[in-house]
Amino acid sequence: MRNNSTYSLLTGCLMALCLYACKSGNKAPDVSHIPMNVSIQRFDSALFTLDTNNVLAGLPRLHETYPLFTPIYLSEIMNMGAYGDSSKELAQQLRLFLTNKDFRQLAADVNQRFGNTAPLKKQLEEAFRYTKYYIPAFRTPKVVTFTSAIANYGAITIDSILGIGLDMYMGADFPPYAQIPDYPEYMIRRFAPEYITTNCMQVLQQQMYPSPRNGGGLLEQMIEAGKQQYFLSKVLPDTPDSIRFGYTNEQLQWCRDNEKMIWNFFVQHNLLYTTDWQQINLFMNDAPATQGMPEGSPGKIGYFVGYEIVNKYMEKHADVTVQQLMESKNVLEIFKAARYRP
Repeated sequence: MRNNSTYSLLTGCLMALCLYACKSGNKAPDVSHIPMNVSIQRFDSALFTLDTNNVLAGLPRLHETYPLFTPIYLSEIMNMGAYGDSSKELAQQLRLFLTNKDFRQLAADVNQRFGNTAPLKKQLEEAFRYTKYYIPAFRTPKVVTFTSAIANYGAITIDSILGIGLDMYMGADFPPYAQIPDYPEYMIRRFAPEYITTNCMQVLQQQMYPSPRNGGGLLEQMIEAGKQQYFLSKVLPDTPDSIRFGYTNEQLQWCRDNEKMIWNFFVQHNLLYTTDWQQINLFMNDAPATQGMPEGSPGKIGYFVGYEIVNKYMEKHADVTVQQLMESKNVLEIFKAARYRP
């Protein structure tokens, strides 16, 4: 009996230590004191309430409610031409869109899937609180949802607006996705609600801290991607790493198991400082896998390497804030100071 009691006590202690280690590993600050209220405006619903028999009359009212978003949506997202309240040609194109049975069914499916936006509101508010904590100058964007006829507009920023294309998050089993040849399986896998907040914070980070126009060499681009991934890890502390990277769980584990091999691959092939855009694309662009690497590798593997470099740098420089990291222009200095050697 005593042995059993001792065993139970030890087991309990080990479990407690494990739980403590897991919690202490997540050093997310308390942001509950930061006020945040997100209002999600349903442009997609408002659009499909227009009277299709008199679209020209309804356009000014839509524009009045969504003055910034309406022109961008019609001219750039839907490519219907330059916006004008009195444009008969634009009204005719919009009428054809609104009366198309497939697009109306898509709108109905989106409304059914996202009729309740309370969970999304809660997730965005939490992410914005963390962003405000790390980046005090951050201003909460206006959140507007829309549909783009599955044109791969998942999240966009327009000045003070964060737009969310809900039709790109219907779930991997949503039948219309499989009917579009431009969307391979590895992309469709990410057309799911759990990716919304990550994609939103990604485009907001890109808006606040755009990458240099010239891009630089592969190492510079990897570290820029790593900075973004580090930012996401801070403002989305409860989001799985696999979602943040866009990898499967197996691909992420493969990267962790083969981190040294991955790094040696870049070093031995003299790739770190290459400026050849074709080579850079192999490691930074989305793909089912990384060409030249063993089976199991994910696409855009440069994001993983970049994050590991930046994370190592931040571990060694506790005095550097997230904002200072984001504002840093000399990414090669980050690499040197990180002394990354997996």
